[in-house]
Amino acid sequence: MKNRYEALLVLNTQGKEETAHDIVERLESEFKKEGAEVEQVQKMDKRQFSYVAGALDSGFYVNFVFHADPQLITKLRSKFELDPEVYRQHYQRLRAKAEKKERAPKKLARDK
Repeated sequence: MKNRYEALLVLNTQGKEETAHDIVERLESEFKKEGAEVEQVQKMDKRQFSYVAGALDSGFYVNFVFHADPQLITKLRSKFELDPEVYRQHYQRLRAKAEKKERAPKKLARDK
């Protein structure tokens, strides 16, 4: 059964900011190649880190929303650990997208 996930990736684009779009496209194709169905890609631009905990002081943030089997998360995590352009990664399971329900109008106290 495929679950809905969100992956927040922080990319190391230091010295190559103009290629960030190409890196995002490559990562999206990696998700698809591994069997994930990408629902949405949000490019959140380059941001400064609130504190420096490593070699970089800023990164290019990208958010992927996708559907995949639970085992795929471990595979993606280890694959991107080896990728020098992926600085940080975080995965989170999301609720299934619910269809919008029509709401019944609320009755007010004066309508009794």
